[in-house]
Amino acid sequence: MRRITFDLETKNIFDDVGSNDPTALDISVVCIHDSETDQYQSFLETQFRDLWPILEQADIFVTWNGDHFDIPLLNKYYPGDLSKIKSLDLMKEVQNVLGRRLKLDTVAAATLGEGKSGHGLDAIEWWRNGEVDKVIKYCIDDVRITKELYEYAMKNNSLKYTEAGALREVKLNTTDWEKPAASALTFTLPF
Repeated sequence: MRRITFDLETKNIFDDVGSNDPTALDISVVCIHDSETDQYQSFLETQFRDLWPILEQADIFVTWNGDHFDIPLLNKYYPGDLSKIKSLDLMKEVQNVLGRRLKLDTVAAATLGEGKSGHGLDAIEWWRNGEVDKVIKYCIDDVRITKELYEYAMKNNSLKYTEAGALREVKLNTTDWEKPAASALTFTLPF
């Protein structure tokens, strides 16, 4: 099963665009890990044409908050419909069990023993200052953390988090996570 773990960073924030709709934002960079090649890659907007064929070959997307944020925003740029590809949003999986959302940093620190290397607002400031390499490094780090959380969950059927200073565990049903969907192809070419 070809798994594409991805994250993206934006050029702006909701206050800048006067909306809470993720599709009102603009992408600065998309970073991925491809399970088939075991490589990390980054794509600026001018390189998205190189990203589409990789995404179209995915059997599943793995993200943190991707169903609500990353996929709809990336779909704004994509000529097809990325929502047709199977998606596993780890944040949503945790939320379905706990009844509330947790931050990637909280789960990563408790589960992997390391937190995020920055904050999304840092990435926007770096982008605005022309520090593109910093944005890419930060985004790839988030992809790596998300990938490692996925692998941990598959092995242990759980993820960890801290609450009121106590380490807690959220049990996850990973049974169907790697079952293939009927079809991943999104037919972006005019057949």
